[in-house]
This record gives sequence, C-alpha cells and structure tokens, in this order.
Amino acid sequence: MKTGFLKAGHLPTLFASFLYFDLSFMVWVLLGPLAVLIAKDLGLNAAQKGLMVATPVLAGAFLRIAAGILAQYIGPKRAGILAQMVVILALASAWLIGLENFSQMLLVGVALGVAGASFAIALPLASQWYPPEHQGTALGIAGAGNSGTVLAALFAPGIAAVFGWRDVLGMALLPLIAVLAVFVLIAKDSPRRPERLPAAAYWKVLLVPEAWSLMLFYSVSFGGFVGLASSLPIYFHDQYGLSPVAAGYVTAACVFTGSMLRPIGGAVADRIGGLKTLGCVYLAAFSALIVVAIGLPSMTMALGAFIVAMGALGIGNGAVFQLVPQRFRSEVAIMTGLVGMTGGIGGFYLASSLGFSKYLTGSYAAGLSIFAALTLIALMGVLLALRSKTKWAGSAVAAESAT
Repeated sequence: MKTGFLKAGHLPTLFASFLYFDLSFMVWVLLGPLAVLIAKDLGLNAAQKGLMVATPVLAGAFLRIAAGILAQYIGPKRAGILAQMVVILALASAWLIGLENFSQMLLVGVALGVAGASFAIALPLASQWYPPEHQGTALGIAGAGNSGTVLAALFAPGIAAVFGWRDVLGMALLPLIAVLAVFVLIAKDSPRRPERLPAAAYWKVLLVPEAWSLMLFYSVSFGGFVGLASSLPIYFHDQYGLSPVAAGYVTAACVFTGSMLRPIGGAVADRIGGLKTLGCVYLAAFSALIVVAIGLPSMTMALGAFIVAMGALGIGNGAVFQLVPQRFRSEVAIMTGLVGMTGGIGGFYLASSLGFSKYLTGSYAAGLSIFAALTLIALMGVLLALRSKTKWAGSAVAAESAT
C-alpha cells in the first residue's frame, strides 16, 4: 500500500537536504554573477572569464565521485558536515588573504567545487528516507536546492557594487555557517541506508548500459542548467549592454524558472515516466537554444527563450533523478556521484565553450549551437531507451551479480 508523501519519509531531513544544497549551490556559482566586475578589475579577456566561471563547475563534477563514495562509507550527514566545513574554511582563507590575479581565481574556483559536490550528499540523504513511488517528488524537492544559483545572481552583484566583489566572499560565510548549524541539528541518516558495498562493486555500475544513458541525459540537462546559470550574467552584459546588477536580475529569472520546475519534473516523471518526460524536455530545450543561437534583436526576446530553455532543463533534472533510484536502488549514492559528475562536466563544457566562442569569433552563436545539437543527441538516446526492452527498475548491480 502506498503511503502519503508527507508520512512516507522524514520531512526535517528533506528540508535540511534542500537547505544545505541551496546554500552550497549559491557558493558554487558565485563567480558567475561577479565575473563582469572581476574581469574588469583583473583585466580578463572573454576566454579567461569563461574558464574562470567554468572551473568551479568542473571541480565540483569530479569531487562528486569522492563525495558519493564518502557518503556511502560515513553516511550522508557526516559527509555533508565535512564538506561544508571545507567550503567555509576555503572562503574564509580567500577573503582574508585576498585575490589579485587570474591564477588565484582559478584556485578559488577549485575550492568552490567542494560546494558543488554537495549534490552527491544531499540527494542520497533525502532519497534513502523515501519509497520508490515517492522518489521523483523527494529528489525533486531536495534537488530544487539548485535555486541557490538564484540567490547568487540576485544578491552578489548588488553587494559587490557597494562593498566590492572580494567582500562578497566573506559575507557568504554568514549564511553558510547558519545552514551548517541547522543541518547538524535536524538532518538524520535513514535507518534504511543501503549497506556498504566493496569499492569494486561501485564501479560495476559502469558495466550497465543504463548508467551511461543516465550520465548522457544529465550531462545535457544539468550541464545546460548550471552552464547557463554561470554564463548568463556575462552573456546579457556583453550581448545587450546590461549592468552587472541588471544582468544578475535577468539571470535570476531564468535560474528561478529552472530551479522551481525541477520538483515538478520529478512529480511528472513519477506519473508518466522519466524517459517520456525527458523526450519532451530535450525537444523544448533544443528549440529555445537554437533560436537564441540564430540571434534575437532584443533582450526581452532572449530572456523569454532562455526561460523556456532553463525551465525545460530544470524539468529534465528532476526526471533524470526519478530514474536513478528506480534502476539503481542499492547504488543511489555512487550513481548520484557518477551522474552528477557528468552533469558538472557538461556545465564546464558549456560555460567554457561560450567564453571561447566569444573570444575566437566575437559571438556566442557557435557555442550555443553546438550545445543545442547535444540536446538532440540526448533526445536520440531517450528514443532508443524507450524502444529497448530493459526495465528501468531494480538494483542494476545486484542484477548483474546474479547473472
């Protein structure tokens, strides 16, 4: 018998997962809204700006593997506390010591990647409390913590305009410390936490074709989301002459749409299936991105197109993580790390390619067009998965071990 969602799991932990994820994501993409001011201060070109905002995304991508394994061994709550303390210490050091050149900015970007690894901790922490029929909704709510990118876009440019961009790093410590205290007090590891598997067993998931499908899907949906979240402040400033603060506001509108639709994506996937949901997502994202790549005469039209793209990608993020626990029930933590890693790699590619596209051609069209083509490749993967006879349910590693 199915239990109502509110009674099926542990709401304080779900809230703590969301809050931890939210503030971590705020810090993870913090360099994006500050990029225009940093570039002016340090004399960075378009390619350097793109690489600077993409570095935390790539670092977070690879650190998600370590975070996923750590969550399996010591529990998601302890892993979250440890990761948050590392981020706090890194930000405090950067603020107190000071940042004066491009190389130092890249080092800070790597440190901020630890915040991006929170993905592989917050989602298993929430997921392990909920039965299969509520996974899409639970992970959608926890995953809506990527709305932290909205906070960065809304507040960081305005604070930087008053106090300077370096002091934004110091001020970010206050909410991080507050959230860490809440997380310590109310989050709990689930008593249904899967038993630890030998390290070699984790990598057996890579022998399962569906693992690669999920990594492809998320590299496009989440990669598009976080890549645009990091790059749109620069795009709107360069393309339409918006001030850093105004560019932050319009970016926040795009990011807010994608973040708020992520839980809806999980809920829709619970009803009609994750693959069907993803098919609609990639078609919508392709249409919006290719229109922007061709060129739009006004900022308002571009904003509308990016809202459609980000909304679709947000729905896609929720749909992918409806599929993960269905197919990899006993390996959610490691799959969260693997899938999250490829999502981060996709975001790094998009953010850095937009910078290099602008630097080499004077336009963002090439970078946007190539990523739009990647959404079509993901759509083809969805169609192939729908036609296959594989059942997207059960423990994949267990199934492999039994054969």
